[in-house]
Amino acid sequence: MADGRHSSGTAPAPRAALLPDGFLAGVATAGYAVEGGVNGPGQPANDWHAWELVGRAEPSGRALDFWARPEEHLDRAAALGCSSFGFSVEWARVVPEPGVVDRAALSRYVAVAEGCTQRGMVPRVTLLHLTHPAWLGADLWLRPDAPERYADWVTLAAGALAPAVRHFVTVHGANTLALGAYVLGTLPPGRLLGLADAAVAVDYLLTAHVLGYAALHRARPDAVVTATTACSSVYEADRLFTDLLLWRSLGVGRAGIDEWVAERRRRHDSLLPSPGVAEDLLRAASARRAAYGARGRRAGRQAHRRVLDAVEDSPHERALDVVGIDWSDPVATHRVGLPRRGADGRASGLVRAPWEVAPDPDGLARWLGIQHLLTPGLPLWVAEDGLCTRAVGGRDVGGRAVPRADGWDRPRYLAAQLGAVVEAVAAGVPVGGYWHRTLADGYEWGSSRPRYGLHAVERTPAGEVRWLPTDSLGHDAAGAYRRLLAGLRAGDRSVLGGP
Repeated sequence: MADGRHSSGTAPAPRAALLPDGFLAGVATAGYAVEGGVNGPGQPANDWHAWELVGRAEPSGRALDFWARPEEHLDRAAALGCSSFGFSVEWARVVPEPGVVDRAALSRYVAVAEGCTQRGMVPRVTLLHLTHPAWLGADLWLRPDAPERYADWVTLAAGALAPAVRHFVTVHGANTLALGAYVLGTLPPGRLLGLADAAVAVDYLLTAHVLGYAALHRARPDAVVTATTACSSVYEADRLFTDLLLWRSLGVGRAGIDEWVAERRRRHDSLLPSPGVAEDLLRAASARRAAYGARGRRAGRQAHRRVLDAVEDSPHERALDVVGIDWSDPVATHRVGLPRRGADGRASGLVRAPWEVAPDPDGLARWLGIQHLLTPGLPLWVAEDGLCTRAVGGRDVGGRAVPRADGWDRPRYLAAQLGAVVEAVAAGVPVGGYWHRTLADGYEWGSSRPRYGLHAVERTPAGEVRWLPTDSLGHDAAGAYRRLLAGLRAGDRSVLGGP
């Protein structure tokens, strides 16, 4: 009929939502990237302080001024229709010196969490997001007392936050941190090819997570806790981390760990076939050096296994409530390339710049399915996912970015990625959340060149941050995200585009 009513006079049945009940959709931020007010004179210092002093990293300055004006960020996220807001509590700000606790700073973080709830958003809090207090030293994660130091920090933070926060990330990107610090040289202390050091750091980071998991559940028994990893096709660089946190709950005995890990590796690699010879060689080399389930002469090596003790001694059979992934193209050999000089005259390193990493929405749907097959009893979070563009020039040149060489833009990317999540959900994968990286262009780990924000920003000569209505390429990315979330909740598949 012309007025859209059925001839029977009944209204059409409402469409079913394309995202499950309770699905958390939001934005992910990191304290060092957005807060400002660290590493300057008289300010709290984290482990990037030395790099900022010597010019190896740009000064973080006011970043996005989140510490001074969190309400503006929360209001903007709520206006997008976000049901969750991810932020980190910076250890260095709360414990700026040994034995000194800034209670006012901790209370301010609690207020941010409460501000999320007041705006209808679930706060998701990360307690270690690639930084730690400078006073703990550059090599904290090589120190035998590092897990206990971290557990003390979690106990302190949880005592204040637990009444206002249920969802926690203990360690963001443990593999990113260990590899960046000791193999790739991209994070402090910036070592190259320190494989033995990276193995120690991984063991201590995972042990720290297990202790932190227990501390959070003591403070809040119904807490939902995870540790995230950056996606990698190399088993030892990603999936092994999750398996080491779950082995006890899967009925594996301590004596059978190596045989079990070797079988898990075989299954992982069968579900994610290698794309070529270079990947074959990388996987084989990683398996030979592995501390678990190693092949050849290194098999049975017992070094760097404190995490097994932690899991065995934990009051909790399982040390994860959710499998958290930080999405990017997981194929390891896609992330490296020969050094070369780009159009801007800068030399690239062995690791491809983030604006050169190709989107792969089909890969995200496939990856979620694989993780579900490997751990069918746990929900999954896409804890971080974003598209990077490159700033036109150096620091504080404004909100503009160079169009990506592959032609992708943020509205298209958001539709494709959320479409992949919808596809995975329809296939029975229990995806419980998606957080876009990030709300606005911030300070990206030593540089202002990468741009990930739904909003671009400009900085005045006085250092003030001015938000732009568009992203760095001039697109209404924020509006696109808002329309996508509203449409998917209403069961409107047309917002994804395509046939």
